[in-house]
Amino acid sequence: MTSAQQAPFKPARVGGCVEADITELEGGARLLTSREQLGWYPARLSDVLQQWAEQTPNQTLIARRDSNGLWLRISYAEMLRRARAMGQALLDAGLSAERPLAILSENDLEHATLMLAALWAGIPYTSVSVAYSMVSTDYSKLRHILGTITPGMVYASHDGFGPAIAAVVPSDVTVVLGRGALDGRPTRKFDDLLNTVPGAGVDAAHAMTGPDTIVKFLFTSGSTKQPKGVIITNRMLCANQQMLRQCMAFLADEPPVLVDWLPWSHTFGGNHNLGIALYNGGTIYVDDGKPTPSGMAETVRNLKEISPTVYFNVPKGLEELVKVMDGDAELRNSLFRNLKAFMFAAAGLSQAVWKRLDEHALAACGERVRILTSLGMTETAPTCTFVVGTHAQSGYIGLPCPGVEAKLVPSEGKMEIRFRGPNVMPGYWRAPEQTAAAFDEQGFYCTGDAAYLVDENDVSLGLFFDGRIAEDFKLTTGTFVSVGPLRTRIVLQGHPYVQDAVLTGINRDQLGVLIFPRLADCRALSGLDETASNAEVLHHPAVRAFFQALADQLHHQGSGSANRIERMHILVEPPSLDHGEITDKNSINLRAVLQHRASLVEAIYEGPHADPWLILPNRNSAVDAQKDTR
Repeated sequence: MTSAQQAPFKPARVGGCVEADITELEGGARLLTSREQLGWYPARLSDVLQQWAEQTPNQTLIARRDSNGLWLRISYAEMLRRARAMGQALLDAGLSAERPLAILSENDLEHATLMLAALWAGIPYTSVSVAYSMVSTDYSKLRHILGTITPGMVYASHDGFGPAIAAVVPSDVTVVLGRGALDGRPTRKFDDLLNTVPGAGVDAAHAMTGPDTIVKFLFTSGSTKQPKGVIITNRMLCANQQMLRQCMAFLADEPPVLVDWLPWSHTFGGNHNLGIALYNGGTIYVDDGKPTPSGMAETVRNLKEISPTVYFNVPKGLEELVKVMDGDAELRNSLFRNLKAFMFAAAGLSQAVWKRLDEHALAACGERVRILTSLGMTETAPTCTFVVGTHAQSGYIGLPCPGVEAKLVPSEGKMEIRFRGPNVMPGYWRAPEQTAAAFDEQGFYCTGDAAYLVDENDVSLGLFFDGRIAEDFKLTTGTFVSVGPLRTRIVLQGHPYVQDAVLTGINRDQLGVLIFPRLADCRALSGLDETASNAEVLHHPAVRAFFQALADQLHHQGSGSANRIERMHILVEPPSLDHGEITDKNSINLRAVLQHRASLVEAIYEGPHADPWLILPNRNSAVDAQKDTR
């Protein structure tokens, strides 16, 4: 039998970012550009909706299961009708860029209708992360977002958002509900607005929109400070979708089919994935599952019924999917039936999971399926670089997309990557100082991310992600710690029991690490049932033995003080959204963790007597003594 590493790949047309030119600039900077020109793209994303409504009116644009488990579908023609009707209602309510629409909702058909209605009418909107209303207890990020955009209307999909609305939405702001009612607050019904008869006003408003019309304010995750409102225009979205079509050329070969859970309040789900379906005349099936052991059941149900042509997820989602496919051939065969490619973003994918995806592909269809990834961010709509070749590995981020200029600039011992192109934002909403600080003197957006060429002698291999520059620090010895690569190594080697790692050592002479464990996997390792507390699970001998072995391994792999872990603490308390330790898409804010847990960091350097959760590596005195002399 052919091994997965030797098996051929399913045919899938790619391009756009497979070759690049490099220009050497002053001061050691370098400029990378794609050798493929960016093709034509429409002036407005609404033009694409109208195009498909005319060419393929009965094609399903979006579908979601109802309470009985049946797929409710909205075609392109029906969505255009809904967009015009709801767009008229939004105009009648007096909404504008100064008083836009705020949407508090999961991904659903009403949410999609409101977004496309606002797009058609030229009214900006903001899709707000559900976690800021339903998980947070102080509503600080929701309050900040609504205070920044000053909405004229707030839509909530159900009355479960009532406490958040009562806490932060001013009484003079119209509230629209999908279902339910709010005590003591008048509301309007979504269905009533949808029954509005569109008139000349909505068509006139649509005619006034253009490439620079603001489509939405998409807020960053607030991983360092409060979320920033990124101005997203028609030009950004259309240019970026054309870049993606040229890189993933197979998108133009047949209407793509997506099964997707990623939230529309983030750039991956709301710009990238939803945009791919719309721009290419495809269909997106809303997946109400989540990449958790319990939430995967709904995802599995959907994937057994709908075979996607391209599948997007975060690494954790692909990991959970692999686990299920290990014992479910029906899921595996359905997933791979029409699949041209996987794509992941937001974090590094474990090579172990990568290998298992290859093996499942081989078992299902006798060929491997490409695994794609990229570097992108909210400010760039999101994609700037893409890796589409079969050489991809974890950490690779590819080459610039057509139309994107990528500049590598020396910064604190690394090369910061900066971007310029039609997909880059004009700035942050109502934040001129933050906008000015985001760009260099040549108009390149400064990402704060670092990258370098995989191979100086083979540019086609592309760039490798080298972490966040702002996360790096120095030990008291003056030794510089490159946090990103070391953090990634800890997470990958700790798979599947490590969710994330936060390095300590600022103003100290030794490196330590705080470990956020994956409690569900640790519980499975311990064999304890759900009645056992998190502390009991993490104190179980099998779990302690794993983390002791990990501490030993990381310590002995270190070649010096800048990458040798000297102490490890296993965190019982999960990361807090309200303290800013975690974003709603489960990425860890390193600085917030260190700030909130400063006393714990002090304890791990005082020793086991001060920290019962401290794990010290078993030192090999001869090896360590030799390393300490380097």
